[in-house]
Amino acid sequence: MRSFLLCSGILFSNVSGSLDDRGICQCSVYLPDTTFPVQKVEKLEIIAQTLSQKFESELSKVTLYMKTVELYEQKIQNLTIRLEFMEKTSGSYTELDFQLLKMEIIEMEKLITQLKSTLGESNVIVEQLYVEIKNLTLIVNDMESMDTNNILAIRRQIVYLQNQLKACEEHSNKTTEVPYFPPGSCAHGGILNVSQPYNIQLNWRGFSYKYGAWGRDYSPLTPVKDLYWVAPLNPDARYLEYYRLYNSYDDLLLHKNPREYRVAFGEGSGTIVYKNFMYFNYYGSREIAKLDLNTNTIVLRKALPNAVYGNRFSYAGVAWQDMDFSVDENGLWVIYSTEASTGNIVISKLNETSLDVLNTWQTKQYKPSVSSAFIICGVLYATRTLNTRKEEIFYAYDTKTGQESQISIIVDKMLETVQSINYNPSDQKLYVYNDGYLIRHDLTFKSMLQ
Repeated sequence: MRSFLLCSGILFSNVSGSLDDRGICQCSVYLPDTTFPVQKVEKLEIIAQTLSQKFESELSKVTLYMKTVELYEQKIQNLTIRLEFMEKTSGSYTELDFQLLKMEIIEMEKLITQLKSTLGESNVIVEQLYVEIKNLTLIVNDMESMDTNNILAIRRQIVYLQNQLKACEEHSNKTTEVPYFPPGSCAHGGILNVSQPYNIQLNWRGFSYKYGAWGRDYSPLTPVKDLYWVAPLNPDARYLEYYRLYNSYDDLLLHKNPREYRVAFGEGSGTIVYKNFMYFNYYGSREIAKLDLNTNTIVLRKALPNAVYGNRFSYAGVAWQDMDFSVDENGLWVIYSTEASTGNIVISKLNETSLDVLNTWQTKQYKPSVSSAFIICGVLYATRTLNTRKEEIFYAYDTKTGQESQISIIVDKMLETVQSINYNPSDQKLYVYNDGYLIRHDLTFKSMLQ
């Protein structure tokens, strides 16, 4: 008996069969191989499950990293805003601000380095963050090192002075009362002490302009009026070409609202401003020039009788300062030399209106051995260099008595060469131009009995 094997209604094969006792057909079918790969499917399921677990793990890491990256992107934006604010308001930041910024940047840099090592291959977002953090580091370092307005330097100096004052108070067994003499008064016995230097700032033209002068206008009728002036020489250390005026001390500190002018034919670092007029040596001559600061025009030129010029008998270490103008409580003076004086200092009192010489004094002090000079209450004080950090006021000449004296008052300085010193009776301070930096000193005076 033959049987037919059907598969889904389709004849698959015919085979031989037999009937059993109950008349039911029986047959056997032999398949050559399993048609469905069950074992391979199970293996694939295991692999797929493992990959799914790994994917979930990596996805959770990426999610965490992305959240962290977003967090630090926000931190970078905040730091950028803070840096921009510090750049715009340079007077408001402190050294602590820099340290906090550096700590935050270092923390972010560590995280980015960790992300880079974890992710292995290059990641554009992480690489971009890394570059931004490096740029922030450079900006902070540049801001701290440049410090264009010298705010940090001033604060460090203030802290230093406060510590010095505290040390003096702690080690002092008795209190010595310093006599007070109001501005404009000459009822004292001369200089007692010169304070530590206050570093105001670098002159606005930069490091190359090491020679020049600066100060505050003295007008006896309006002693509280503020007019600050800065007159750096060109890098040749001879030619005075530009100067700036500031209407307040704050404007000077912050470089705000400067009035900049060009003046032709100025020479040397002996410039002074008195009653809104600038006085200087006219270029290549023995003439005094008087410049009206309101109009920036020379209103008068007059030769100083017998004065040498052309860098003859200038100060030690400072060329082209043949004439050094000075202002004190009594008015306008000029310090210079003549051939007849064989290079010794000559002092003349000037009429500021006509530039006529009112009186002249001959000293025995050789001008080229002096580093600078200034006049207070009719007394000439001359300085000399002791070393790269100290000057000494070593000589005095009293025009009232004609007496000369050797003294010793040590003056600390910021840098090696002092180019000019100007005294202002309004605030009793010295204005020093020191290798391009604007420096100021407070003065104390001794009583007549000392």
